[in-house]
Amino acid sequence: MMFICERCGNSDERYIGHMNGKPYCRKCIAFSGKSAECFESMPKKAPLELHYKLSEEQSNISRRIIENYVNGVDTLVYAVCGSGKTEISYGVLAYAISHGQKVGFALPRRDVVIELYWRLKEAFPENNVVAVYGQHSERLEGDIVILTTHQLYRYPSYFDLLVMDEIDAFPFKGSDVLISLYRKSLKGNCVMMSATPSKDVLEEFKAPNHEILELRTRFHKQPIPLPQLVVNLSPIQEMLILKKLFEYKKEGKPCLIFAPTINLCESLFHKLKLLAKSGSFIHSKVENRERILSDFKKGKYRYLVATSVLERGVTVKDLQVLVYHADEKRVYDSSTLIQIAGRVGRKMDAPEGEVIFYGERATEEMNNAISEIEYCNTFL
Repeated sequence: MMFICERCGNSDERYIGHMNGKPYCRKCIAFSGKSAECFESMPKKAPLELHYKLSEEQSNISRRIIENYVNGVDTLVYAVCGSGKTEISYGVLAYAISHGQKVGFALPRRDVVIELYWRLKEAFPENNVVAVYGQHSERLEGDIVILTTHQLYRYPSYFDLLVMDEIDAFPFKGSDVLISLYRKSLKGNCVMMSATPSKDVLEEFKAPNHEILELRTRFHKQPIPLPQLVVNLSPIQEMLILKKLFEYKKEGKPCLIFAPTINLCESLFHKLKLLAKSGSFIHSKVENRERILSDFKKGKYRYLVATSVLERGVTVKDLQVLVYHADEKRVYDSSTLIQIAGRVGRKMDAPEGEVIFYGERATEEMNNAISEIEYCNTFL
């Protein structure tokens, strides 16, 4: 009899092992631990505290999401970076809580989970918001469970409402195991959100009981800053980045510099810091990166060199963005470059800024990212 993994649905014999004569799945063997208790939830008040009003367009989409959820329709929110898509989901979260339903909010990356946890606690001050991620899984149940997609294995057939943000991001994108865990955790309906959904996702949401809602403008109705292309050899890129850091320092503007790999991230930082003080670096192996990012937002650091761990979920006033080796196609596809560019101009009182792609050549991915941003700006 063919073995099919109950957790992830794998049936590929290449990933099936045997122990004591019994088969087991090697694809999801790392996903082990305590599962959430599936007790009956009670309706609770969920007063929402926002320090600003949603735009008319945002309000209309928020209402439509709630209507879809009530009617058993899954929703894809196709929204540009900086459109406020997270806030658009708050209405359906409040509705589900007030009707005694189990609510989850999943994202691929731990750093973004931590960032959003504090935003949700502020927006839902009377409700129990719980964050679940690696080495932080003591409490699994709450009015809103915000978690990494890796932790979905703890919630089989659990969520009445599951909001999935950044579905185009690594490591969720293209992972059969994580996609299966998402599907198996869902008891009711989902709201998926992305600025750059894949063709497969767009096709999936054309099916019955699915709807795509588009939001092509930022909440402040200002254009997304259009990236500039600068083509030069690597040493010249470093000199031009250093020059930009001096300019931004005079203007009092913080800067994020993206590098494609951990080695290039650290190497570039150590070169820059010889002349540009008050900087730091962040990548997945930096243990205290939450503190470094917090210090950057507070102005302790004037610049950060980072890998793609900061391509999402970062909002800093007057932020400028430079991409070193933007022609590294294995890391920087058009979706990633669009997300990186989307870090700039997100604040109502600071909607402008610079985005510069540095490379030894202009790639198709770089050009596609610029074309997509130009297209979104036509909706203003």
